[in-house]
Amino acid sequence: MNAAPLSDWHPALSSISPRARSWLQNRGSLTQLIQRRCCGEFSVKPVFQSLAAACGDELAVMNLRRNELALVREVYLYCGETPVVFAHSVVARQDLRGAWRSLIGLGNKSLGTVLFTNPIVKRTPLRFKKLTAAHPLFTRACRKLQVKPANLWARRSLFTLHGQSILVTEVFLPSILELA
Repeated sequence: MNAAPLSDWHPALSSISPRARSWLQNRGSLTQLIQRRCCGEFSVKPVFQSLAAACGDELAVMNLRRNELALVREVYLYCGETPVVFAHSVVARQDLRGAWRSLIGLGNKSLGTVLFTNPIVKRTPLRFKKLTAAHPLFTRACRKLQVKPANLWARRSLFTLHGQSILVTEVFLPSILELA
């Protein structure tokens, strides 16, 4: 049985600083935005990519059954030596033979580069959530942090190509606010 829809992922932000809001609401390529702010010191460091179960709040939006395997990819986006974003993406297993087959070999390349350079890829509106320790992505995002915050803001949206979707969640680490 599928999980409930993303009712706790909201279409609008509240109680957030203007600086954080500008990062979260930007609908362009987050990769390109970080690259511009990092003056050439940008890198992608993969930490996990395998067939795995999606998070409970991803099941309904991806039309997956509990314990159904999907390709899960997790990376950190770095500015110099500092992780600024934890990115988590989910693709249904059957879509790896279709529109998203090239994702298997991304390695340390940015998914954003693939998504934003193809003009026929469509993106759904952004949805937002303040993650706490109760959410599995919070714990995974905090692995590279020396000090664990009380919460982290995240956004997610679906990207669709030829009727097949990839769910991309970006968790913004506290250091993102230090980028000019």
